[in-house]
Amino acid sequence: MKKLSLLLALLGLALATLLIGWFGIGGIAAAAFSLGWLGFLWLLLGQLAILGLLGLAWWILLAGRGRPLIYVWGRMVRDAAGNCLPFSQVGGFLLGARAITLHGVPARRAVASTLVDVTLEFLAQLAFATLGLVILILRMPNSAVVWPLAIGLVVAVAGSAAFVALQQGVGPIFRRIGARISAGWLHNQATRIEALEGELGTIYGETSRLALAAGTHFTGWIAAGLTTWLALHLLGTGIDVPNAIALEAILQVGLNFAFLVPGYFGIQEAVLAALGAMFGIAPDITLALSLIRRARDLVIGVPVLLLWQVFEARRVRETLLS
Repeated sequence: MKKLSLLLALLGLALATLLIGWFGIGGIAAAAFSLGWLGFLWLLLGQLAILGLLGLAWWILLAGRGRPLIYVWGRMVRDAAGNCLPFSQVGGFLLGARAITLHGVPARRAVASTLVDVTLEFLAQLAFATLGLVILILRMPNSAVVWPLAIGLVVAVAGSAAFVALQQGVGPIFRRIGARISAGWLHNQATRIEALEGELGTIYGETSRLALAAGTHFTGWIAAGLTTWLALHLLGTGIDVPNAIALEAILQVGLNFAFLVPGYFGIQEAVLAALGAMFGIAPDITLALSLIRRARDLVIGVPVLLLWQVFEARRVRETLLS
């Protein structure tokens, strides 16, 4: 998987470089710098607010156990790892769960809540994508994207239903696999799987909290669409809020198919360039938007990862001294 992630990252970087070179690095750079430091600061604040919402959704799942800032921090580590490190998004999920265990959350609770949180976020994203599809149908009924997007949503709904069902039955599945492969030597692992299954059952048993967390995630997606509108507005386009929401929704659907590509290198640029043509936005603007988003993620993500390493070093030191 490490070799595959590295290969996909290199191919993605090559694609991004090709697109930027094709459309002209001078025009793209000029468009990006036209945002200005104040505009970039507004986008940073907007992204931090979104991360706060997403961390709050994670905290809600666990009936408010622990401080909300722990889960906001874990969410920041999750996103920073996915955006800044040569890992797929799956690696980011694992590091986010690890990050909250350093602040007192039991490992099984961190893993179980991550599974449910990722599921709810995906379901909220499907609702967001549906909203984008409705906007697209109302405004561009003859667009070539309408039917592929609708089919993709149907497939995604079926996949998410299967994923939830798998979580409900994860214990028996892994116990059978472990018994067959290891002839019983994974007894302790089976105990851990039972504990994980218990945590999943507890979380899924809180229907009201699931709904509230999903609603919070949906609010986060709407905020992401508004942030995209703000960025494009500051870059001088005349796009309105509904079209910006549709653009962000379609972008996220496209990125989901490239979840194995670290940082969505190249994919984000290609999808944005295509969407720009659909919404009447010049390619230098959409590629500038992609570079701005990456700069924003680095400005937030690098300090987060450095601070996370400080926490890891402190845990190692405490373990050695105990």
